[in-house]
Amino acid sequence: MCWCRLCQYLGGGSGTVNICFPADSVHADGEVRWHESIADSGNSMRRGFCPQCGTPLFSLAESRPHLTFIRAGALDDPSLIGPEAVIWTSAAPDWAHLDPGLPHYPAQIPPVA
Repeated sequence: MCWCRLCQYLGGGSGTVNICFPADSVHADGEVRWHESIADSGNSMRRGFCPQCGTPLFSLAESRPHLTFIRAGALDDPSLIGPEAVIWTSAAPDWAHLDPGLPHYPAQIPPVA
């Protein structure tokens, strides 16, 4: 789960719940439009969304080209997997519930070498 300010905007005020998959195993049917931006971490990001309804679908990070992040709510089964860590806790609002059973990180987790 990510609480960076950009994810809060994307989530309408909440953090986002994302599932990470190997990039070469992700395929989308239908059109995806992309928005490029710089994340709070300084990483160049591409975020994919449905041009018909505006639903956020994907995030691609320049620092992790081997991974595709999919918004959990965009899956047919959003219960597939739950959060395993909470990142950008330093940007979370005071009212945010941060699951005490998960590891917390104040900012972005560094990429695995």
